[in-house]
Amino acid sequence: MSAAIDQPRPVRAEDAFDLVRVDAFLKEHIDGLIGTPELGQFPGGASNLTYLLRYGDRELVLRRPPPGAKAKSAHDMLREAQVMTALRPHYPYAPRILATCHDADVLGCDFYVMERLAGVILRRELPADLGLDAAGVRALCTGFIDRLVELHRIDTNDPAIAALGKGEGYIARQVAGWSERYRQALTDGSDPCEDVMAWLADKQPSRETAICVIHNDYRLDNVVLDPADPLTITGVLDWEMTTLGDPLMDLGGALAYWVQADDDPVFQSFRRQPTHAPGMLTRREVVDYYGERTGWNVDRFDFHEVFGLFRLQVIVQQIYRRFALGQTSNPQFAGFGDAAKYLAQRCRRRIAASGR
Repeated sequence: MSAAIDQPRPVRAEDAFDLVRVDAFLKEHIDGLIGTPELGQFPGGASNLTYLLRYGDRELVLRRPPPGAKAKSAHDMLREAQVMTALRPHYPYAPRILATCHDADVLGCDFYVMERLAGVILRRELPADLGLDAAGVRALCTGFIDRLVELHRIDTNDPAIAALGKGEGYIARQVAGWSERYRQALTDGSDPCEDVMAWLADKQPSRETAICVIHNDYRLDNVVLDPADPLTITGVLDWEMTTLGDPLMDLGGALAYWVQADDDPVFQSFRRQPTHAPGMLTRREVVDYYGERTGWNVDRFDFHEVFGLFRLQVIVQQIYRRFALGQTSNPQFAGFGDAAKYLAQRCRRRIAASGR
């Protein structure tokens, strides 16, 4: 029995757009589209918006920034399409881009359209209809890591790949950049976290392990599973932050979201993917498996793990600052200030455990 395919929902009123204009643009740029499309919106994602357009049996996915987005660097749809186009010949899990649009008269913003990869997207809980026992879950987990290893093995000498980022000096830029973002996001009562930032600055490796294509948001809810064979990953989504950098930083960022079964109740409340399910590797096992598959030294992974947690802390604090300033009224953000403080303490506990 196949597992349930991820399905869209009705479009939220605040995220609606002029379907007639978009339909006209798509028919001009994509062959074979007939009739009026059905429109739905995929759930999930706190940043860019994702829609399904169905023309009979043909399904397209449209990605656009949220209404009112001003920070182009944070919502650069055309760059994301460029990344996927560059990766596609080397990495078949990157969806195929069908059209890009920079004409604001069509949608009011840049957007792109890609092929739909119909499949299962893992959310907070593991769907029972996947039919996976602990051994199956472990195989799913190792396959997920294997796809990351394959990404990190892409030859960066290809000019289209080499153009995706600066590469060397990535770690230093990340430590300095995210530290500055945190200082700018502080609100009354925030944890200053200067000790954590000082530790990251002092303990950062002097050079990158390697310069690789890194996804920068690699999570279980950003991969697509074959509904007939959930151990097979058919696609990887959300390439917005992809660049060239240190592969261990990519893994550290992924593990910041990796809540395992024995974590404390507060961290359990952060979980948005089924990394607690019986059979899932622990964070330490993920790191060890990755090291075995790549041959890279992961003995000093404490830095990368702390940085991943700190980066998540900054993101949470930035969202809370918007809430505190009245720039967003979403009630779920009210607790983000406390969540950022918790992550600061989690960074400190990991630092203490490292003995460095």
